Amino acid sequence: MKSIIEIQQEISGEFEMYDDWMDKYNYLIELGKDLAVIDTKHKVKENLINGCQSRVWLHAEYEEGLIHFTADSDSIITKGIIALLVRVLSGRKPEEILNTDLFFIDRIGLRQNLSPTRSNGLLSMIRQMKLYALAYHAKAKGS
Repeated sequence: MKSIIEIQQEISGEFEMYDDWMDKYNYLIELGKDLAVIDTKHKVKENLINGCQSRVWLHAEYEEGLIHFTADSDSIITKGIIALLVRVLSGRKPEEILNTDLFFIDRIGLRQNLSPTRSNGLLSMIRQMKLYALAYHAKAKGS
């Protein structure tokens, strides 16, 4: 299994192939189309991320010490963004998620090229994923 750093470097390389931000947005949309479908039973209010302009559902399951994320969004670009985050952070130990610097976001120019509302949504998605990691980390320490 590739490390979080290797996956982020891979993503950075994929985005370097595109010079124009419209091409990068189109690539984000394609990534969203490839996102594994979240089970409809998880598309509930409790799994909606607060702080996103569009609706984003994020579900986490903790299995054998690893957190597995599934997600969906009603916005095609936002779905691509959450697909990237799931790709980097899913299948990891809580400590890895908590200690990860998501450098790919700035390296591919994502933060600079998002509208303020999408940028806030990105931060909300990351915060929610780290909150799940924190909760599972605390739970694991307590058991």
